[in-house]
Amino acid sequence: MAKILLVDDDTELTSLLSDILEMEGFEIVEANNGEQGLSKVDDNIDLILLDVMMPKMNGTEMLRKLRENYSTPVLMLTAKGEEIDRVLGLELGADDYLPKPFSDRELLARMRAILRRTQTTSSESRNTPECLTYQDIDIYPGRQEVFCKGQSIEMTGTELALLSYFIQHPGKIIAKNELSLEVLGKRLAQFDRAIDMHVSNLRKKLPDRIDGKPRIKTLRGKGYLLVEEI
Repeated sequence: MAKILLVDDDTELTSLLSDILEMEGFEIVEANNGEQGLSKVDDNIDLILLDVMMPKMNGTEMLRKLRENYSTPVLMLTAKGEEIDRVLGLELGADDYLPKPFSDRELLARMRAILRRTQTTSSESRNTPECLTYQDIDIYPGRQEVFCKGQSIEMTGTELALLSYFIQHPGKIIAKNELSLEVLGKRLAQFDRAIDMHVSNLRKKLPDRIDGKPRIKTLRGKGYLLVEEI
C-alpha cells in the first residue's frame, strides 16, 4: 500500500480526494499548508500531492525545502493557466504537475505512473540489472542510486528513470513524445515542458565529460540523444 501525503488548503477537496484515494487502496496523510506538510514528511511517504497556492508556506517553497533533504516524488497541483508555477515546480524537482480542475481518473493515472517509475517491487528487482553502466555513469536501480566519476549524485526518481532510459538507448535520437510516454507515463501535450525541464535538471546534475562534449544533445524538432563515446 502506497502512503500518500496530500497537502492542500482546500479542506473540502482534501476530504473528497482522501476518500477517493483510500477506496483505491492508498494510505493518506493530510496537511493544510506547507509548514504542516513538511512536518509530516518522512521516509515512509511514497508520493506527495502538493498544491501550489497555500497560506503560511506555498507549494513551491515547501518543495524547495523538501528537496534539501528528501527525493520523495512530488505531483504538483496547479491552477489552470499558472504556467510559471508549473515551470518553477519542475525546476525545483517536482516529478509532474496536474492542472486543476482534474478528473479522478487523470489524477490516479498520474499518481500510478510516478509510483511505477519510483518504486522497485521485489518482482521488478529480480528482472532489473544490479547496475547500469555507461561511460563513467553507474546506476543502481534497486537502490535508486546514481554515481558519476565515482561521486554520488542526488536525483529524483523521475530524473533517474530518464537517465536510465537514455543509457539503454545510447546514440539514438529519442523523440520527446517517446520520453514522455516511457518516463512520465503520459502523451506529450501541446506546450507541455515537463520533459524539457527534467532533461535540463539532469544536465545540470551530471558533471561534464572529460572531452568536454555534452552528455545529452538536443536536436531541434527531433528530440534528444545520449552522446556516444568517440
